[in-house]
Amino acid sequence: MAEKADTDQNSRTAGANADGARTIGVRNNRIESRDLFVATREITIGHEGEVYRLRLTALNKLILTK
Repeated sequence: MAEKADTDQNSRTAGANADGARTIGVRNNRIESRDLFVATREITIGHEGEVYRLRLTALNKLILTK
């Protein structure tokens, strides 16, 4: 029950700051995909100078490409 309450709290805290930056709650080293894909189906991830795309497909699957 406590886990559900924590998940709900993290969902409420995910959102945009006044400067447009988003904050996403992390619980037990886990980020919920619904918090990443707010109003979009693709995000970019920078890693060691490279840019990766994480996409949500029509079948609700995740695809990571370089």
